[in-house]
Parts: sequence; structure tokens; C-alpha cells
Amino acid sequence: MWENILLGFATAMTLENLLYCFIGVFLGTFIGVLPGLGSLAAISMLLPLSFYLEPTTALIMLAGIYYGGEYGGSIASILLNLPGTPSAAVTCLDGNPMAKQGRAGHALFITAIASFTGGSVGVVALMGFGPAIARVGLSFGPGDYFALMLLGLVAAVTVGGGSKIKGLIMVVLGLLLGTVGTDVTSGEFRYTFGFLELRDGVSLVAIAMGLFGIAEVVSSVRGAGTRKITEKVTIRSMLPSRADMRKTLGPMARGSTIGGFLGALPGAGTVIAAFLAYATEIRVAKDKTIFGRGAIQGVAAPESANNAAAQTAFIPTLTIGIPGSATMSIMLGALMIHGITPGPLLVSDHPTIFWGLIASFWIGNLFLLVLNIPLIGLWVKVLQFPYKYIYPVVIALICIGVFSMRTSVFDVGLVVIFGGLGYLLQCTGYSAAPLILGFVLGPMLEENLRRAMLMARGDAMRVVSDPLTGFILALSALMLLWAALGGVRSMIRSRRMRDIPPGEA
Repeated sequence: MWENILLGFATAMTLENLLYCFIGVFLGTFIGVLPGLGSLAAISMLLPLSFYLEPTTALIMLAGIYYGGEYGGSIASILLNLPGTPSAAVTCLDGNPMAKQGRAGHALFITAIASFTGGSVGVVALMGFGPAIARVGLSFGPGDYFALMLLGLVAAVTVGGGSKIKGLIMVVLGLLLGTVGTDVTSGEFRYTFGFLELRDGVSLVAIAMGLFGIAEVVSSVRGAGTRKITEKVTIRSMLPSRADMRKTLGPMARGSTIGGFLGALPGAGTVIAAFLAYATEIRVAKDKTIFGRGAIQGVAAPESANNAAAQTAFIPTLTIGIPGSATMSIMLGALMIHGITPGPLLVSDHPTIFWGLIASFWIGNLFLLVLNIPLIGLWVKVLQFPYKYIYPVVIALICIGVFSMRTSVFDVGLVVIFGGLGYLLQCTGYSAAPLILGFVLGPMLEENLRRAMLMARGDAMRVVSDPLTGFILALSALMLLWAALGGVRSMIRSRRMRDIPPGEA
């Protein structure tokens, strides 16, 4: 392992990779600071830039954008009470009250320390468990991969929050969009409706930029400019007391552990990790009344959790080829665009990419710690800039990025269509993340199912009767049953509440 680590640092420490790691972290933080955008929109907007880079350099930059965006989302949460990312919504609960009490500097400093701590724990977990999972994955057959991908889709629907029915609808819609294009087996065009531009399928960049870029901009532009920052943040004001530092040690350790574990599970991700870490701190606290009123523990725990989860989310993506979140789906798509197939063979066939990426995580997290503490003043000035001038620039960059990928005006039109769809989904309570998961996993799911059926000579029972495949499929069925029972219980509970007279309730 030490040889691999040295190989990784030798790769990550080249001048080009250091430069693009810095660019990724900086741009990710910048876009993460803007309310309503975040790492997913940032990666979607900047993905076309990676096509002109070497695969390792491109992944290092995209990864920097990812965890840089997770950190940047907390700045707007603390100063404006506007979460830059969904996971940063938990930071609002105590971070913004701290800012109102004149302790914004303390909250921002603890955010940087907690992010670095959580990120470091996540990298250690990735180094320790990633290669081991890859070795186990080498024994998987097509049926096992089909079952695993199906489990990932089911987990995305059942483990995540919100309506399970709506999540299932989004996954199915993503699977249908994934069938558009040329059938690999027969060479026939499927669902292109006469548009030759769709013969290679719907552009992943167009879908991601529309659903998570334009839709987020449109939904947040109305309320974002109504809040102003009056807090002055200096380096001296950011240094917390020794008592505050002691209070954060336990929450950071617990949050990093929770985030490191949940980040590797498909469908869990940074949002659930942050909420669970916050709930854990409330449970273990002697005085529960301090939370929601500016408790520094309420900032340290979710920030360390979401950054640990951001790192360990790469474990299933790189080693098995199953993304655990929408952001990881785009990272998976970037790998495939560069001609690299994620999975167990990635570690052995492309050790430079795998270990170089892991080493870059250490460097990127160090960049976040060293650069963003003095750059807090810059981010504050960015948030003071009128939003009506920022968002047109963001939309223009999205359109330019999509057009530059295939020089296709048709793709720009798709961005507008998916932007409208994404905004409509937000208004009706549908999450677009399961759609992206279904879109990315759909073609691989279909391909592995076809291979498994060919090997079984068309006998589905032979596929299901394989011990590992059958076990994973049974686990998927149990998760669906658990979600269905939960929905039935909720319906029964809501009907009982309606039947209770108002006076007795």
C-alpha cells in the first residue's frame, strides 16, 4: 500500500495536477457559496472543461469542485441563512444564530476545521477499504452487477428522504431517458423521434446542467437578493476560544465517523449524514436547549459529516461502478467519457488514476484549509454583490459549456427543456437526483442483464438462483417491502389524525 500511496502523491504533485486541483477547489467553493447552486451544479457547469484534460487531471479537478462546493455551501448558510448545498441546510440551524450573535467568524473557522477533519477521515476510509472492495468485486459476474445496480437504484428511492413513490417515478424516468439512442446490440435507433442528434443518446451534461443548474438558479433568484450581510469578518474575529475548540472535538469525531460510513452507502450521501450527525449531537448533549440558538457543536458535527461522506462516496463509484449520489453519477459519466470503465479493474488497470485521485484529496483538503480561511473576506464580498448580475452570467456559462461539448445548438435547447422540467419538479416536490442515478445506471443495468441472460441461455431462474445474485435481489425486495410498509403506516396514521375531532387533537 505504501508503494501505491507514493505513486499517488508522485502523480498528484505534478505541476499540472496541483494547478487543476487548486482550480477545482477554488471554483467549487466559489459556486458553492452562491445560494441554490452547490457542488452538483458546479460539476455540471464545468464538466466540459474536463474533456480537454488528461483523465487523471480531469478527475482531480472535478473532485476538487465536489468537496470545494460542499465547503462553500456552508458560508452562505452561516452568513445569509441560505444553504448553498442541501447538506449545508443543517448548518443554518446553529450557524446563522451564531452570526446574529456576532460570532460568524467563529462559525466559519470551525467550519473550515471540521471540513478538513471530516475530509481526512473520509480519505483514510477510501484508502483502507477501496482496494479491498475492488478485490471482492473481481469475482462478480454480470448477474451480480445487475443485482448490485438494481440495489443502488432501490436504495436511492427507499433510503433517501421524501416520497418513495415520487422517487420511484424519477428513477423510472431516468431509466427511460437512458434508453434513448442507438441500441448497442442491434444498432437500431431507439426513441429518437427522428432527431439525428439523439442517435448517441441524451447528453448527460445537458440533463445535469438543466436539472441542477438552470432550475436551481431560477428557483433561488427570487429570494436570494432580499438578504444583506452586515457582519464584518476578519481573521482575528475568526479565532475561537479554547472552550469552543474543546466543545467541537467530540462532535467532529462523531460526525466524521457517521459521514464516513453513510457516504459509502448508495442513496444516503451527504444530506442524510449531516442530518444524522446533528441529531446524534442533540441526543448525546446534556443540555438540548442550546441547539438552534447558536451551539457551536451544531456547526462542527454536520460539517465534518458531510465532508467525510463526500470523500467516501467515491468508494462504490470507483471500485464497483455504482454511484451513491447524483454528483457521483456525473463523476462516473466523466470517467466513461474518458474511456475508463469504473469497477474492480480500475484499481489494478489504472493505479495512477486511482491512487493519484486519492492523494489529490489530501492536497485539496489542505488547500481548502489554508486558502479559505484568509479568503473568507472575499466570499463575503461575493455574497454582497447583487444577485441580479450573478445569475445571468451563470446561465450564460451553462449554455456555453453545453454548446462547447458537441458544438450542438440542439443540446442548448435540451438544457432549456430540462431546466424547465427541473423547476417544475422542484415546485411539485420531486427530487431530480434519482433521475440522474437512473439515467447513468440504466444502460449499464441493461447491458449486464443482457449478458447474464445470454450466459443463462435465456433462463431467468438460472440468473436468480445464483447465491450472490439471489441474495442481493432479495435485499432489494426487502427494501421495497420496508418502504411500502412505511407508506401504509403513514397513510393509516394520517387517516386516524383526520378522524380525531379538533378539540381532542
